[in-house]
Amino acid sequence: MAINEEQVKHVAKLAKLSFKEEEISQFTEKLDQIIQMVETLEQVDTTGVPITTHVLDTVNAFREDQAEEGTDRDQLMKNVPTSQDGFIKVPAIMDNGEAGA
Repeated sequence: MAINEEQVKHVAKLAKLSFKEEEISQFTEKLDQIIQMVETLEQVDTTGVPITTHVLDTVNAFREDQAEEGTDRDQLMKNVPTSQDGFIKVPAIMDNGEAGA
């Protein structure tokens, strides 16, 4: 499947890209080479070849998600300058629903 300049211009327009006329011909040539390479690769017989999703044999390195005892709330609140109803009270960043007040 060959690609022509009109198709390259169409794709460039869809991607909101603009190119000079000489660049269009260069891109057309390069994209055509890429398409030919992909078509060549499609002809390779991969029967019996295992799927490769990663070049290294990786194993999940994450630990199991286990609940742990947290720090005592009263002890944490000792370091809080201002609190209200068991929550940390911070300065308002919005006033009357408008940002930047």
